[in-house]
Amino acid sequence: MLVIRRLLFVALCCLGACAREQEAELTVFAATSLRDAFTTLGESWKAAHPGVALTFNFAGTQELRTQLEQGATADVFASADQRHMTELVKAGRVSTPELFARNEPVIVVAKEAAASIRAWRDLLGAKRLVIGAPDVPIGRYTLQILDKVGADFRAELESKIVSRELNVRQVLNKVKLGEADVGFVYRTDALSAPELTVITIPAELNAIAEYPIAVAANAPHPKLAEAWLALVRSQEGRGALERAGFLLPRAP
Repeated sequence: MLVIRRLLFVALCCLGACAREQEAELTVFAATSLRDAFTTLGESWKAAHPGVALTFNFAGTQELRTQLEQGATADVFASADQRHMTELVKAGRVSTPELFARNEPVIVVAKEAAASIRAWRDLLGAKRLVIGAPDVPIGRYTLQILDKVGADFRAELESKIVSRELNVRQVLNKVKLGEADVGFVYRTDALSAPELTVITIPAELNAIAEYPIAVAANAPHPKLAEAWLALVRSQEGRGALERAGFLLPRAP
């Protein structure tokens, strides 16, 4: 009888542990440009953590920062720039971040405009330009690029802006739909739209994006968050990022 009771106790404990594991959920807030790479890594994560749900919140970095500042619950935050992450560190919303990837802004050209816009110098021939809003990382990087081109060139380009979008995929979609001739996006996003022509921005003008990642201060599952960071930093994670078009961080 005592043996049976012990076996029942062990069984109940196991059931309780399984239930707690099934209830666990990792929530990752990530910049829109990370969607493809993180979704790929998510499949590996699910295979290694079958009892843990994985939820992504992909949005503009500035939107995610606002959500975290207003008390949104997350385990991990991956940003498309250092500035928004730094502000969250100052506010005590995230732990010390680590740089895990870089990205290169490029120009994408709509099918209808590809015959006449083939290089950087042809941009002035565009009629409609779409960029990110100033508080959006891709928008801020775009303005940094325009700061280097000269006042007259910049003024003429800015006169062609038809919209300023809240994340980089919205910029990309405007060009894909033909609502703009050209747009500034990341190379990772351009790779997802092979029907568009891609123009490389001259190195002396470009502004390389830096991506930091951190565990959220109010993370419900900090150990799972650390496990996600370990996956991103692993050889598998680096490979997924490189295949998606990201650059790895420079060696210290």
